[in-house]
Amino acid sequence: MPLLRFFLVLVFLVSSGAAAESRGLKAGAFAQDITPTKFPSPINGNLKGGFASRVTDPMHARALALQNGRNTVILCVVDSCMIPREVCEAAKAIAAKRTGVPTSHLLISATHSHSCATMTAVFQSDPDPDYIAELPGRIAQALIRAQANLEPAEIAWGKDRDPTQVFNRRWFVKTGETYENPFDSTRDRAWMNPGVKNPKVTEPAGPVDPEVFILAARARADGRPIAMLANYSLHYVGGLPAISADYYGAFASEIAQRLNAGDTRYTGKPPFVGIMSNGTSGNINNVNYAAAIAAPRKPPGEQIKIVAKSVGDAAMRAWEKLAWKSDVPLASAERDLQLRVRKATPAELERAQRLVDTTPRDKDGMFSDRKALYAREALLLDKYPDRVPVKLQAHRIGGLTIAAIPCEVFVEIGLDLKATKPLEDHFTISLANGYNGYLPTPEHHKLGGYETWRARSSYLEVDAATKISKELKAMLAIVAK
Repeated sequence: MPLLRFFLVLVFLVSSGAAAESRGLKAGAFAQDITPTKFPSPINGNLKGGFASRVTDPMHARALALQNGRNTVILCVVDSCMIPREVCEAAKAIAAKRTGVPTSHLLISATHSHSCATMTAVFQSDPDPDYIAELPGRIAQALIRAQANLEPAEIAWGKDRDPTQVFNRRWFVKTGETYENPFDSTRDRAWMNPGVKNPKVTEPAGPVDPEVFILAARARADGRPIAMLANYSLHYVGGLPAISADYYGAFASEIAQRLNAGDTRYTGKPPFVGIMSNGTSGNINNVNYAAAIAAPRKPPGEQIKIVAKSVGDAAMRAWEKLAWKSDVPLASAERDLQLRVRKATPAELERAQRLVDTTPRDKDGMFSDRKALYAREALLLDKYPDRVPVKLQAHRIGGLTIAAIPCEVFVEIGLDLKATKPLEDHFTISLANGYNGYLPTPEHHKLGGYETWRARSSYLEVDAATKISKELKAMLAIVAK
């Protein structure tokens, strides 16, 4: 492997052993409102761009800062479908200048709520440029204020399980059955969201990860809960026709209530911050296609509450088992991995241009026809460079490691990283530090299906998952030393 690529960007500080641990651990948290103020606001997460005219619940950038006297790590989760690398980099630069914390020690990820203001242009949804211009400063405030709120603290991490809310959404197509994809092919052997009792499919094409992981902080002086960062491999829930933080925001409120974080004894202290990060959920959602009948339609927002309560139960079970520590090593590593972009051939581009030129658009100027929509994506992807940087991070917090990947990561990748973890505990945060589309394994690329279809939502080379996993395992080994 060429050294230039392997060490293109490598920043790490390792703390290990009793001599490297610094007494006086501190923690701080802050939730910064980033809700758009101009309406209608574009929202993404669907093949056609949508618009919201009201707010059901606000969007936030929620941050947890940890400092052990030598190193600082700040983890920030933003209510968004996906965040472009440029916004993450700009927000980090502002925060680093104000806090003195290296950008490699700052993590900014998206929740993947499909009802948040558009930040990344995907399919037919484009962001409001005025909103994008103000976002870096607003997100940076979450990191800056979290660091400013640092106080003597104890931290702990642990896990429990909630298998009731996660289902693999890709199903095997039966032998002899087919369906047509947007590229005139019927060779796909996996079908995303096939519907309940679809006679053309057999069983889920992969596993799930039911673990609910938490990283918690409490004040050393009075035991006041400072923050809980949770991680669960669930794509999103949905069901609200307005700006909403989805179940990620509902979980934050749920867990604050469970921990009595609004106790009047804590008046005048920084408020508790609940945070839910997205695990490896690229092929996981909240719909059970193995059910005997389709679930009845619920009132808007009802399923969000159900999931938040269910996952909150698991988080609280994990909380009850926590072993609190006031001295832990902190370490971070960061690398940019250059990966190829999957582009259309000249013949495919000719077909794409023909479809875009001849397919009628709706009255809103968008395509409803899937073939034309993906043809447009092929033309847009052709303007991408042949290789793109994919930012990877590895963080160590005591006996816990955290990997960060700027993709919608398939669950198999997250399970493999957990199985090969260098310390006792690990979880992965997806959609972190940018957006490089879906990350299926090479095996899933062979099966085809929506998550593999070439578009700005899925464009990395077929072997991207293999290369990313290899790099991350090396990085995790470094921070674990």
